[in-house]
Amino acid sequence: MNQLGLPILSLITYTPLVGILLILFINKENRSLIRGIAFFTAIIAFVISLPLYFYFDSSTYEMQFVEFLPWIEEFGIGYHLGIDGISLLLVLLTTFITALSILAAWAAIERHVKEFMVAMLFLETGMLGVFCSLDFFLFYVFWEVMLIPMYLIIGIWGGARRVYAAVKFFIYTMAGSVLMLIGILVLYFINHNQTGEYTFNILKYHDIILSPTLQFWLFLAFFFAFAIKVPMFPFHTWLPDAHVEAPTAGSVILAGVLLKMGTYGFLRFSLPLFPHATQEFIPLISWLSIIGIIYGALVSMVQDDIKKLVAYSSVSHLGFCMLGMFALNMQGIEGSILQMINHGLSTGALFLIVGIIYERRHTRLIADYGGISKVMPVFAAIFMIVTLSSIGLPGLNGFIGEFLILVGTFKSNPWYAVFATGGVIFAAVYMLWMFQRVMFGEITKEENKHLKDLNGRELAYMLPILIFIFWIGVYPKPFLDKMHASVEHLIEQVKYHKSITGEERREARLLNFRAPEHQSTRHQ
Repeated sequence: MNQLGLPILSLITYTPLVGILLILFINKENRSLIRGIAFFTAIIAFVISLPLYFYFDSSTYEMQFVEFLPWIEEFGIGYHLGIDGISLLLVLLTTFITALSILAAWAAIERHVKEFMVAMLFLETGMLGVFCSLDFFLFYVFWEVMLIPMYLIIGIWGGARRVYAAVKFFIYTMAGSVLMLIGILVLYFINHNQTGEYTFNILKYHDIILSPTLQFWLFLAFFFAFAIKVPMFPFHTWLPDAHVEAPTAGSVILAGVLLKMGTYGFLRFSLPLFPHATQEFIPLISWLSIIGIIYGALVSMVQDDIKKLVAYSSVSHLGFCMLGMFALNMQGIEGSILQMINHGLSTGALFLIVGIIYERRHTRLIADYGGISKVMPVFAAIFMIVTLSSIGLPGLNGFIGEFLILVGTFKSNPWYAVFATGGVIFAAVYMLWMFQRVMFGEITKEENKHLKDLNGRELAYMLPILIFIFWIGVYPKPFLDKMHASVEHLIEQVKYHKSITGEERREARLLNFRAPEHQSTRHQ
């Protein structure tokens, strides 16, 4: 279904490449023009993405704005794009955050500006392609493509330990990607044996009947790829290094969008393709999520570096997303998706805030600040709002996501919700304590007495985030409505395995098994 009759997903995905082509013809010394073209290109991509929201049909779970062209037909590979209620908001988040990140990097990146802007725009294309792909081969291409620019952004424009952080990020992600590729190929050949058709069409894989044992191993293959990307405890160790060493724009993209690739992967692939294994893994993933929530909060509490504190807070916040997702009910999954958006906004804003004061003082140590609210009152007000958003104050976006997640988790298992609530308390402790030490008290450092408040450019990329922080916190219905039908259908897919008889499961162990006739009614 394509409501607009235009290849709008392709237009959004490849608009950044047009910007890259323009930048390639600009002299690298003309930095202002390069920055302007990159920002203007990102704004165009965001504007083009807005009709997706307004023309999206909230009443159906079917894929929308679908585009399909045969590509490598002998292997069943097609150029297949489409979005549903699960991916819609993530596409919009990507175009929104990328534009703000490029604006934030305007003054911070002073060397190799041309190459940096090319990397940022190329990264945007890769991220959008991941959220829009409905062909496994195409998905995997975009999944791998986006690693290269992020590796370069960390490794070239990062801090003192940038090479170590970039290599660690790349190795972790590649290790998970290889396992996912094996899982994709197994599904590819199983589908051929069951249907006689070679295809990488993701939607057709929903009709494969897999034995519980095979589901278990395939779930694990995808699990490692997505758990590393989230990152879930104990696969999180690459994240603090990558965040701390990356430039501000890289940290914002990493927190705002890249981490959502993992949670999106679970929703798009692991849950609907392996329903039996999903339910079997609920206890393990729930406890890993709870450990991540508590661990991330406790480690954040003892950090003396503001950026590292925010980085570990991501481990805690993404733990909530995973916990709500595996509650397998409407409140939990909708809260999980909304919290992905909230995390992108709030934590992205926190990294922007860290970048603002780092550009002025060239230090991220909490001890080097204190009392700066006296000289930066506008900055202090925005910092306070974002801090309260991150800890889930009612009336702000973080509260809605965490509330839905905890309600959904409580309905699934009350004890999981009880333990997870500790993370909310700890978040208030480490965020408010950090805010108090940085912003209040006496100014003891001479350098802090003459800090300049936010300029027009900094206000331009902070205020749009604040608008969404309040909007989602006060009136989340426009966001939740878009995902409702897709989430409802996803829950039906996960629970479908119960209707498969034991005899069918035994037969499904044979790779040449053809699906029974009733299989075609699965989505009805």
